Amino acid sequence: MKTKVKHAAKAAYRFSNSWTGTVIIVLFVIFFVAQAFRIPSGSMKDSLLIGDHLFAKKFAYGISTPHVPFLEIPLIPGTDGHIIDGDTPQRGDIVIFRYPNNTSLHYVKRCVATPGDELFVYNKDLFLHPAEGDDYIRQHYTFTHEIEEFDGRLWIKNPYMKEHPGIHHDPHIIDDGQFPQPIFNFGPVQVPEGRYFMMGDNRDHSNDSRFWGAVPYGLVEGTPWFIYFSMDDNYEIRWDRMFKTPTDLEQSPYLDRAVAERQREEGTDRGLY
Repeated sequence: MKTKVKHAAKAAYRFSNSWTGTVIIVLFVIFFVAQAFRIPSGSMKDSLLIGDHLFAKKFAYGISTPHVPFLEIPLIPGTDGHIIDGDTPQRGDIVIFRYPNNTSLHYVKRCVATPGDELFVYNKDLFLHPAEGDDYIRQHYTFTHEIEEFDGRLWIKNPYMKEHPGIHHDPHIIDDGQFPQPIFNFGPVQVPEGRYFMMGDNRDHSNDSRFWGAVPYGLVEGTPWFIYFSMDDNYEIRWDRMFKTPTDLEQSPYLDRAVAERQREEGTDRGLY
């Protein structure tokens, strides 16, 4: 028995050192375990910054359909986006998904509402009514969040800002007719079954579900795992962000430095991304 195991181990070792074995192993990791992404825009400031390079945990929400690298062609046509269903995004998760209007593009946003939840935006503030109802709100949010009543139901005001301090608004963006209305007032809407409402933490500079709707589960790819490299616009390496998870980066001093970097730039970019 030991001899057979030893021979099998040697065969596996030789295969892994061959070109074929190396390619298969690399593709397996990319398809099912971890994939490298670069944050190209500021929609998730101050949680994730432009120039952050991260590994995505591909298996966090089931096993998504593998795509040919760079070409983004699905290897298994006809699936709904997953070959194995798994966990679903939860409220507050940072999620990597394929953009519904162009599935060759990957977006990263925060899930702010799950199927059955209702939400609206009023004067930039997000209000959430979870599908579980008023009793759930009283039990889980009364002592930790601001609760308001509209139309005889309870709504949680800005339900994620305390837990995720990277979420913020740009004081330079005001409702003067120059900017898209959904930034300031949106909804109310109910999230359909099997879909997830995504918003960027940089709330006033985020092209998200307020503009193109909730994301189907089939387009969900994973969640950020950790930053393996980070460089700012001046080509300076952000050594303090390397090998940190998104949860780590929400703590001081990492968040303080991200806020300081953003405040230096604030008011210079008025677009959505």
